[in-house]
Amino acid sequence: MSDVIKLLPDSVANQIAAGEVIQRPASVVKELVENAVDAGATEISVIIKDAGRTLIQVVDNGCGMSATDARLAFERHSTSKIRKADDLFELHTMGFRGEALASICAVSQVDLRTMRRDDNCGTRLIINGSKVESQQPEACLPGSNMMVRNLFFNVPARRKFLKKDSVEMANIIHEFERLALVNPDVELSLIHNDLTLHKLPAASLRKRIIDLFGKSLDQQLIPVETDTDLVKLSGFIVRPEHCRKRGALQYLFVNGRNMRHPYFHKAIMQCYEGLIPAEEMPNYFINFQVDPQTIDVNIHPTKNEIKFEDEQAIRQILYAAVKETIGRYNTAPQIDFQTLTEEQRPDIPALNLSDTEPRPQHAPSASTGGYNPFNQPSSVKNWEELYKNFEADRSEALRQAESERAEASTLNGLEDVEPAETDATMLSIGNRYVALTEARGMRIIDLRRAHQTVLFARFMNTTSAPASQRLLFPETAHLEPSETPLMDELEPRLAAMGFDLAALGGGDWAINAVPAGTDGCNPAEMLIQTVREVAADSRGDSLPLAERAAAAMAVAASFRPTRRMNPAEIQGLIADLMSLSLPGFSPKGKPVFTVISEQDLAKLLQ
Repeated sequence: MSDVIKLLPDSVANQIAAGEVIQRPASVVKELVENAVDAGATEISVIIKDAGRTLIQVVDNGCGMSATDARLAFERHSTSKIRKADDLFELHTMGFRGEALASICAVSQVDLRTMRRDDNCGTRLIINGSKVESQQPEACLPGSNMMVRNLFFNVPARRKFLKKDSVEMANIIHEFERLALVNPDVELSLIHNDLTLHKLPAASLRKRIIDLFGKSLDQQLIPVETDTDLVKLSGFIVRPEHCRKRGALQYLFVNGRNMRHPYFHKAIMQCYEGLIPAEEMPNYFINFQVDPQTIDVNIHPTKNEIKFEDEQAIRQILYAAVKETIGRYNTAPQIDFQTLTEEQRPDIPALNLSDTEPRPQHAPSASTGGYNPFNQPSSVKNWEELYKNFEADRSEALRQAESERAEASTLNGLEDVEPAETDATMLSIGNRYVALTEARGMRIIDLRRAHQTVLFARFMNTTSAPASQRLLFPETAHLEPSETPLMDELEPRLAAMGFDLAALGGGDWAINAVPAGTDGCNPAEMLIQTVREVAADSRGDSLPLAERAAAAMAVAASFRPTRRMNPAEIQGLIADLMSLSLPGFSPKGKPVFTVISEQDLAKLLQ
């Protein structure tokens, strides 16, 4: 019987390793830029075609390579970063495993041009799926120019399951942002399909954050600084009032390396407890400087998971530093007039009406400075007569809507969802819930989810032209570069819902009109939240973009519980809700109302 265990060829071993190291085009960008940083580059350009499917090119002015080093660099486990195992605990470079280039060339077509600064001629190396096709001298600039073409061309399954271009490009931009933040002293640029997305000069960390994410962050950032024997912390957090519901910018670095650390993230979140709503998240950019011997970065090929020797102690230092920073920059006294005693209330002089001049009976002429054409006596008389039958007509309209909804529910097999009785007793519970009495017991309705459900149905109605409300003065919304690819795809759907948008460049969009019925919402905030809701939707490609956009728009435009709805608004909202074919669930799939029967109450009070 022959032997069955065989040694895998290098090309097969490299493809297996590539499954861990190179997961998507963003992984290639990360590995190549980190290699350029390790080579001492001060200028790095990243050029992308078709979200990385066609081309990923990284050009740097680093130290370059000789012809021998260029050939050897693509061999598995070849590296210039370490010589022995003990060097793993003295790492000052991004890479060290010697797997990245071998994995990249195993699943792509690589074209490398490189030259050292002191050489007169460089070298060009062409590799196709781990097979070296040619290597020859070539004149080039000092540094390296690496072109990776047709990623996963020889692994059809991996290439087939890449996401659409907007998703893959968003991942590339996120990876580029992480690399830019951890290397603020390096000049970086990102170009996609001949469009420059980023052009970042060397700067301080604060300036790099502003260059990446917009000038609005400048007034929000507060510095975190502490220096101990275990760790030196530096970076920035944001004031509690500037936290985000979606798309929070949260970055942790250790010794100039990006990392994910849920334990440290939780410590930062605990510092904001009681200061921000539960659904909001703070932005933070915090760098840890520790002794390389006290951390282990060799946990995963991506090198984003890091173990700390003194994790508990560093966590306590981080918590204390962030908490102290929030307290130091959030010490402005606030007066709550509801809790003040009579002695503590400030003296506010009363207005003496006897000292004021009587209002003129006739408006001044237009030639005088006090003329106001809008401040005229009303010519409408007998308001009571005009609105005498208003409430009666409204009640009749509500009864008719409920009747039509009940008939539609019967035809659709939804007899179990009973309409709310228009003459039922209504009780408000806070600003978000109402309780209605009915034959089966008590129906409790979540007004915010009800509003989202009604808006979702309206935005999904594509049978009629979108109703828009023009803005007197256009507003401007700034989107982050990572959101730009999604916005390009989302803009037609937003227009179908009533937005009138115009791209201004640089991530800025002019808002000329908003969907009708969104009064009270800030147009810029509504647009930004809609884009971030779509980006954060975990359902991804399982639902059409139109449905995800309508759901995100409904969430962004729905009323906030900080505003109390009056009874007429509540009745109108309930009538609109019950007129829908499926009123029981919100666009996110959460229940809109529940019914508590007499038997349920009896169980609760046992």
